[in-house]
Amino acid sequence: MKTKNISEFIAFNIFRLLSLIIVLVLVAILSFIVVRGVKVISWEFITSMPKEGMTQGGIFPAIVGTLCLVTGSMVFAFPLGVLSGIYMNEYMRATWFKKFMKLMTNNLAGVPSIVFGLFGMSLFVNTLGFGDSILAGSLTLGLLSLPVIIRTTEEALKGIDNTYREGSYALGATKLQTIRRVILPMAYPNIITGFILSVGRVSGETAPILFTVAAYFLPKLPSGVFDQVMALPYHLYVITTSGTNVETSRGMAYGTALVLIIMVLVLNISATLIRKKLNKKMKAN
Repeated sequence: MKTKNISEFIAFNIFRLLSLIIVLVLVAILSFIVVRGVKVISWEFITSMPKEGMTQGGIFPAIVGTLCLVTGSMVFAFPLGVLSGIYMNEYMRATWFKKFMKLMTNNLAGVPSIVFGLFGMSLFVNTLGFGDSILAGSLTLGLLSLPVIIRTTEEALKGIDNTYREGSYALGATKLQTIRRVILPMAYPNIITGFILSVGRVSGETAPILFTVAAYFLPKLPSGVFDQVMALPYHLYVITTSGTNVETSRGMAYGTALVLIIMVLVLNISATLIRKKLNKKMKAN
């Protein structure tokens, strides 16, 4: 066997081993949560209000609150992120300012979430007067996910061959018409990837909502965007660290973690199905 083939064989097997280790760790974590959480899951647990200092009852307000925050953040971040990505790739000239904007976007994607939480508290809660509310929490989570959506959109558009743009221009289409009718439909499947990543991240964030929206114990559903809500990540944190009876509520913690994982999984699967549908539609056309 040649030296080159030996090196490739060793490298591939190292990669396989590392991938296997990652999968095993993931399976171990999920198994740990599922085995302990499935004992608690019931229809009452999912649909009822918490009671007795969150040692009994269910997590329905936390589920509704999490869905409200995820929906609100995506309503704000996804259109703005896609439009920003379009502008940066299709309209902005290749100058030092564009490089600076890309650098800042990449840096924002790596900023700890607690920094976004403090910024959201300062701007949305205090300065703009939204208070601890769904609106303030959604906007903060939207800012958190915005860099990922922008960069994913930009890369998706960059991956479209310029011949499609030139062909559209040759047929008399304007730049806006080319983007809307040719480029965006081809880039949609990859843009949805940014949406999936963002949904998965904001669903499990605790620090941003800690300062802007999350309630310690609020056994009722929100009636408007200026209400506080319970949320699954913060509820999980509370009942495992500072609840009235941590040992008694331990089972509820595992159940809450399992529900959060299932919710993120369902949202990701739904977005993935949408992406596949768009892929098929694009290939058919």
